[in-house]
Amino acid sequence: MKFSWWKILTILLLAYTIIGGLVLDVPRLPILNETIRALYFHVTMWFGMIIMLVVAVIYSIKYLRTNDLRHDDIAIEFTNAAILFGVLGIVTGMLWAKFTWGDYWSGDPKQNASAIGLLMYFAYLILRNSLTDVQQRARIGGVYNIFAFAAFIPLIFVLPRLTDSLHPGNGGNPGFNAYDMDSNLRMVFYPAVIGWTLLGTWMSLIRVRLKRIERRIEDKLINQVS
Repeated sequence: MKFSWWKILTILLLAYTIIGGLVLDVPRLPILNETIRALYFHVTMWFGMIIMLVVAVIYSIKYLRTNDLRHDDIAIEFTNAAILFGVLGIVTGMLWAKFTWGDYWSGDPKQNASAIGLLMYFAYLILRNSLTDVQQRARIGGVYNIFAFAAFIPLIFVLPRLTDSLHPGNGGNPGFNAYDMDSNLRMVFYPAVIGWTLLGTWMSLIRVRLKRIERRIEDKLINQVS
């Protein structure tokens, strides 16, 4: 099996993220200590999720302009991958919170906003699956996807800054760049963002390919029957 260059890059970046994230030096900060290594998974997965949601919105708009189901295929599968990364991001964030804040879920505004945002996208999947007509599903799903993204971004980036929050960069707390995003962290952080994003893209494109194969098989069966 022949791999594209970017797939090989994905494997290398994620291997580096996992190994480097566990063994390379990190800043010794009060409370955080070694738990800051969760940054390479929790935060970077959410960066990847946001990028994939942007791709999904772009292709939802393309579908609404063209009615081409190939665009909807990309929109839904990138959204699926983004939701997976969002769930993994919340789980790793909960583990991090347990060791730094003392509890898995402390009701922090950003935690709550992130959970609400994911629930909006779960509703998107439920809505799509409740519709049987393919074009109607794609059209309504495309509109929902655009509005969900428009609500999701201020929900997780703007609203937590307007109130007290334990997250860095929110509620008056300094962000990581202000005191601890040193060169050691950057050496793994940025490759991790690229690696997770490429992995999500890889997963999405495989699902898109399978979806299109299934559609061609269904079309052939319908033509044979008719």
